[in-house]
Amino acid sequence: MQESGRVARSNYDRLSRWYDRLAAGSERRAQAASLELLKVKEGDTVLEIGSGTGQALLALRRSVGSSGRAIGLDLSRGMLHQAATKLRKAPLGESAALVCGDALQLPFYSESCAAIFMSFTLELFPPQEMVTVLAECRRVLKNGGVLCAVAMDKLAIPGLPSRAYQWAHHSFPTIVDCRPIDALRVISQAGFQLRDVAEMSMWGLPIRIVLAYKS
Repeated sequence: MQESGRVARSNYDRLSRWYDRLAAGSERRAQAASLELLKVKEGDTVLEIGSGTGQALLALRRSVGSSGRAIGLDLSRGMLHQAATKLRKAPLGESAALVCGDALQLPFYSESCAAIFMSFTLELFPPQEMVTVLAECRRVLKNGGVLCAVAMDKLAIPGLPSRAYQWAHHSFPTIVDCRPIDALRVISQAGFQLRDVAEMSMWGLPIRIVLAYKS
């Protein structure tokens, strides 16, 4: 595992019990909008990379139904424990699975998933590792499979909230670990074909949702 992965796992293990109170609430609007774009169908196998405490995974599980499979992958066992607690309390829990693993080397067969979902996850990786993660996504997706990524957007001329956030990220990278990226460019350069883009904001920070498919 890369050093960045070790740091991320340690941080999220510590945060896992409080993550829903600290950050999940503010992320839910973007997650809901992105899942609406993704339109997972009943019977699909869908993978969420960086599934965290399982909030989006619950919605994905409902969408795939009893004939499909929703898989949540995360580095942090603490986050996976929180997700497992949610799934045990929900119906159709058997149509969801949790895996402790690294997005740099996805532990899944090639062309095994109809869709992959990432919410505020891609920007946690350094640039070269993002290339590897997206190559792994292409490998695991079926032909015509869909990737949906939610990320903080890197503006050409950032406003005050973005500049303040970037200062916080550079000053306290283990706490403010996400960073703005040009997700549309990164995903396009990885060989995905653009299907849709949506823009919104969170705390005044620009958010971009990119929907693309493996051609």
